[in-house]
Amino acid sequence: MPVTINMVNLSLKEVLIILNQVKTFTNRKLVIIIAALCCFLWGSAFPAVKMGYKLFNISNSNIPSELLFAGYRFTLAGVIVLIVSALSGNNIFKLSKKDTVDLLLLGITQTTLQYIFFYIGLANTTGVKGSIMNSMATFFSVILAHFIYADDKLNLNKIIGCILGFIGVIIINFNADLLSFSFNLFGDVFIVIAAFIFSVGSIYSKKLTKNLNVTAVTGYNLFIGGIILILIGIISGGRVSNFTISSSFLLIYMAIISSAAFSLWTLLLKYNKVGTVSIFNFLTPIFGAILSSIFLGENILEFKNIFALSLVCLGIWNVYKPYWGRF
Repeated sequence: MPVTINMVNLSLKEVLIILNQVKTFTNRKLVIIIAALCCFLWGSAFPAVKMGYKLFNISNSNIPSELLFAGYRFTLAGVIVLIVSALSGNNIFKLSKKDTVDLLLLGITQTTLQYIFFYIGLANTTGVKGSIMNSMATFFSVILAHFIYADDKLNLNKIIGCILGFIGVIIINFNADLLSFSFNLFGDVFIVIAAFIFSVGSIYSKKLTKNLNVTAVTGYNLFIGGIILILIGIISGGRVSNFTISSSFLLIYMAIISSAAFSLWTLLLKYNKVGTVSIFNFLTPIFGAILSSIFLGENILEFKNIFALSLVCLGIWNVYKPYWGRF
């Protein structure tokens, strides 16, 4: 799919910036590096969230406080992105009524709803398991792309890949002896729902960037969604305390990884096919599992974890095998 950009009524400076972005974010080597970086940052969020619960004295059952914690993170991330966008010369307040409604809808879905399910889900499952379950976002992207993009239809490779990935997800939900099935509604199912919302939000944000600046879209997405999470958390009786140097540093780090990863990912989606970018989502569960093992002391070396993770990665690779030659 060729990159199409509306350059009507743009200044020479804006046109040059866009052309430079196209050159950068369609360069196959840079796409690989940037996509891998995004997935590493998202992967690091799995252990970071669980460490945040511990540092801020938030129990797994304290959902209002979890949402308030998420709200602080994403509001701060949104402010960071909007400030960077403004300092780069963008008029972040130049929005039409339609733009405002679109950004509000994006913030509610991709940030508020996604992370309501994500935070509650991660609090009720392990970091390793959660990172693998979250890889379902890639398969949702494949299915959605089939109905949205004429040149990204389902084929045998994609079907086989989705089956392999699904089997991997099922295996990770068996206990150590592989005899009894364990599927936690408020843990595993919520993570899967969050993955679906992420896929929908990514495609919707790609649509918005046709007419809006990428950093503005990302900034308002995170800021609006974060503010709503804060309100929900406060109204529900949530409380985040114990602000120390360590806990504050972690919160700032989580805000930075959100602002960086979402901004870069949205730029990749703007100038590339959803399929050729989504292939790198398989790195997120790998990074998430490895980092969870390192920082949370979870055992990644169990046979079922290695086998399930291998199937997920093999499935995603198979889904996008036809793209490798062009990428």
